[in-house]
Amino acid sequence: MIPVSQPSVGELERAYLLDAFDSGWISSHGEYLGKAEGLLRSIGEVQHAAVANNGTTALHLALLALGIGAGDEVVIPSLSYVATLNAVLYVGAIPVIVDVDPATWCIDPVAAEQAVSSRTRAILAVDLYGCPADYEALGHIAHGHNLFVIADAAESLGAAVGDRQVGGLADVTTLSFFGNKIATSGEGGAVLTDHDWVDERVRRLRNQGNHPTRRYHHDILGYNYRMTNLAAAVLSAQLERLPELVANRVRVFEAYRQLLNGHGVTTQAPGPHVRMTPWLYTVTCDGYEADQRDALMAKLLERGFDSRPVFQPLETMPYFSPGLQHSRAGRVASRVSSSGISLPTFPDLRVEDIQRIADAVATAMREIETQN
Repeated sequence: MIPVSQPSVGELERAYLLDAFDSGWISSHGEYLGKAEGLLRSIGEVQHAAVANNGTTALHLALLALGIGAGDEVVIPSLSYVATLNAVLYVGAIPVIVDVDPATWCIDPVAAEQAVSSRTRAILAVDLYGCPADYEALGHIAHGHNLFVIADAAESLGAAVGDRQVGGLADVTTLSFFGNKIATSGEGGAVLTDHDWVDERVRRLRNQGNHPTRRYHHDILGYNYRMTNLAAAVLSAQLERLPELVANRVRVFEAYRQLLNGHGVTTQAPGPHVRMTPWLYTVTCDGYEADQRDALMAKLLERGFDSRPVFQPLETMPYFSPGLQHSRAGRVASRVSSSGISLPTFPDLRVEDIQRIADAVATAMREIETQN
């Protein structure tokens, strides 16, 4: 079975991990925490980077640091992993869910601006499948309405728009280092920003609200969202290898693109001057409904290839009451979700396996067309 994702870890990760282990600093202190944060500042070209124990807590910290809370509205895209929605709910804010752009599948700036109200505090964009959102347009909207822009860049570490790296495209950027992400620490996240006050607050919030100079004095409600030195050791190695990891993902994407060209699938189309960091090779199957997409996934599984559907629109989550939000989600998100599929994508995927997967996709799609 070829999985959808598989981490690329090797001798450097092992060496750093054992070094952290042998140092005795295995919890939330140790040299690798500072090392990882320094590497993130360099990669993101930002002034501050604070690591956390996962990507969801990084989102929570970002919202808290910006002072977003009960009664505030946060505009978010319909297509994202559920953590984006959950983090907004954690702070008691109101998610305003809008449709996505038909080319990039990221938040539609026009829909986002139409959703802004007197209660809106932020636009939270998601770099879906490694494609940066239109931060130039979102920045103009935010400037005109005195809003923050938050980038959920869990899937786009190493991407850029023009000469600006992901990390510095929004007021605050969050990252994830889960095992299937561009770089991994097993579990982990980070908050990147150029704002001193945001970083100071994030660091206090992630450490139980500890006062910066008075030990065991807590004058704000905080959380235990710290990363361990062991996780930071693995992350440091991954970040040092980032150019290699990204280059191999690009290789996988380009192989799929060539092999599946003309087979009735459509990929994201990044905007001008956008350099994606390919996360999962994801396509929509032209003319497919959800049942046909599911049939395609089942046929691939029979042949030994795992796959994933595109994320379910956030406003359709069963636990999520429509009374908690003003959904403006639309047809693009629904179409992409119902017809979209992610294929195995990871840096060490071999050319011959990509060929086998592409052949299986083409064969399975022909079978489905014949059955219909």
